[in-house]
Amino acid sequence: MFIALERLLNLEEGYRQVFRVQGRDVLLMVVEGRALLLESRCPHQGASLHNATLVGSVLRCARHGVEFDVITGRALSASCASLLQLPLAYEGDRVGIDL
Repeated sequence: MFIALERLLNLEEGYRQVFRVQGRDVLLMVVEGRALLLESRCPHQGASLHNATLVGSVLRCARHGVEFDVITGRALSASCASLLQLPLAYEGDRVGIDL
């Protein structure tokens, strides 16, 4: 089942939005020209990534400062699990997720 999140024409560099999909927050963002979909939850202690800072492709959790490379999902500043990256799906002029 395809769940549309956003129109493709709105996806430009710097785009960032949290969506609630089946009780789970996901973060859709455009970084270095790539659309990425992540679980909006820091694997360190579960903090929301909605207010995380982004510099280049490095996302820094606002709660504890753990840094992640959003392209690979890997933690950069702590021995921490990787971000949960979700595959994007496309249908017509929309981007979303297949469940």
